[in-house]
Amino acid sequence: MTAMASYLKKHTEALVKDVGIEPACKLTGKSKATLGRYYSGHPEHADRFMPVDAVAALEEAASYPHVTAALAELKGIGLDFDETRRNTRGKGGVNSDVIALSQRFAMLMAEYQQSIEDGRITVNEAKRLLRETTHLQKVLVDMKMHLEDETT
Repeated sequence: MTAMASYLKKHTEALVKDVGIEPACKLTGKSKATLGRYYSGHPEHADRFMPVDAVAALEEAASYPHVTAALAELKGIGLDFDETRRNTRGKGGVNSDVIALSQRFAMLMAEYQQSIEDGRITVNEAKRLLRETTHLQKVLVDMKMHLEDETT
């Protein structure tokens, strides 16, 4: 499997887990097994990817557009959320964002410290680091939106 395929499958898995497996089945009309094949790393499923309509349905319900963001990153493109989803977590402003950013970064560093203690990062540790990185990314997006609001 190519690095790109593996990257997309990992983000597909993050999307399904963000929504939850049962709700994902209902939203897409797919079984648990079918959804699992879309993010499976096994060679027999290497050429299976989630259809774009299923991705769109799940990303509408998800807290973050995991697959769309992954596709954008692979192409070197940055994403900007539309007005309707902007700052849905509250109106704390940039000061609150800076505090949340420092807290999330501290959590990421604590997770990294714990993961690297034995000299290697296991798959489960990598997943926890990825989850913390995604949370940090969400805080940065909120901060960006607040800064854009203040400059307009």
